[in-house]
Amino acid sequence: MQNHLSLLDRTSEQAGILAYCHQQAITFFAYMVLEQGALTGKYDVDHPFPADSARGKVYNLQLPELTTLIQQLKAVGAKHDLSVAQTAMAWALAKGTLPIIGVTKVHQVTEAAQVAVTNLSAAEVATLEAAAAKTTANTIGFWKQDMRETGK
Repeated sequence: MQNHLSLLDRTSEQAGILAYCHQQAITFFAYMVLEQGALTGKYDVDHPFPADSARGKVYNLQLPELTTLIQQLKAVGAKHDLSVAQTAMAWALAKGTLPIIGVTKVHQVTEAAQVAVTNLSAAEVATLEAAAAKTTANTIGFWKQDMRETGK
């Protein structure tokens, strides 16, 4: 199964799809774990996406709300010697998924390998999820049905 799953879009989990996959021993591949860079720590209110880009149109208005979540990703990651992006990936692994990440540089492959041997504690996962829950960020694409509303 391949579906959108990130700290900002947990609808696959909320709709029961993730649990079903675990129960049926179906591998769940999580895409958009880094929300097109919004959960990497590279972008913030002082360093937004290019305003005329598609990512800028979606995420720039949400960057102020993501500040606390990015700070929590940084704090949890520091305990494991992980970057913000690596911590977001480690969260996806802790949920029992295999994150799909795009890489363009060798060091990104090395960083992903480091994530693969990292285990976040249940408390760390809960901390990240609590910070994410305090945002009203909506990253559900206009073309997708919001599974939270329909329960399907």
